[in-house]
Amino acid sequence: MKIGELSQHSGLAPSKIRFYEAQGLISKVERRTNGYREYRPETLQILEIITIAQKGGFSLGEIRHLLPQDGLGVWDTPAFLATLRQKVVEIDQLQRRLRENKAKLLCIIRRTEEVPPELSCADNAEQVLEALRQ
Repeated sequence: MKIGELSQHSGLAPSKIRFYEAQGLISKVERRTNGYREYRPETLQILEIITIAQKGGFSLGEIRHLLPQDGLGVWDTPAFLATLRQKVVEIDQLQRRLRENKAKLLCIIRRTEEVPPELSCADNAEQVLEALRQ
């Protein structure tokens, strides 16, 4: 499959496909005598895995570590599952931090909207900070 076909089927720009190749995420393909690269059919599956993994929060380094060295050959299933479980833990931690940050922002909004007119800006800021410290 030529890079244009691979691009069309994967929805990725040819430059991104070449980037993934340069990064070692897909197998290097030598140019044919006509100057075109001919990618193996399983390259499309690997590109789909990369795209899904990135959407799931995996870095390219993590993805490189997950992918079998021989294309879609033999997966290290225990390592694969351990990495997926670790990513779920990281997502849970991120969600917890986001909830905490959201609560703090909502507190700031509420305290700012409810400031008594006689309270100075500096005093209100101190009260908001005090509420956030608790």
